[in-house]
Amino acid sequence: MGSEMELTFTEDLQLTEMMRLRVQSLQQRGQKRQDGERLLLPHEAVYRLDFTEQELTFSHWNVTLHGTGRFTVTGISQLWTPDLTNLMTRQLLEPIGQFWRNAGDPEDSPIKCLEADIQEFGERIAELAKVRKVMYFLFAYKEGAKKEKISCSLVFKKNE
Repeated sequence: MGSEMELTFTEDLQLTEMMRLRVQSLQQRGQKRQDGERLLLPHEAVYRLDFTEQELTFSHWNVTLHGTGRFTVTGISQLWTPDLTNLMTRQLLEPIGQFWRNAGDPEDSPIKCLEADIQEFGERIAELAKVRKVMYFLFAYKEGAKKEKISCSLVFKKNE
């Protein structure tokens, strides 16, 4: 097996802002979302992974969460052109990655997650990397989790 490669999720500020403007625009005009459209919620942001290699095997997630809270990572199957298309619910991938630390958990305790889901999710990302240079994700912060207190990356093995 080849060497390892770690890819860090990076926030796509421009895309997040564009999605927030869509919500704001609908509210100002008193319009409703399209059937099946997925609007960005206030506690969500858009992140991306850029793949420099296409032949990858998923290894593991590297996630740190300082303090308590919960955050979820949802993959988006769409090759994004937000100026032309809105995000539709059917474009959200299953399963999602869920990570949390409860109040009362020691700060040095491992972060909790649904292990089978994050394993399957990581494998799906590696599969999509074979045909993608970039992939987009929704990060949702709940129960006190804040993006400043979270780091999240994926480790892959390069297929040689």
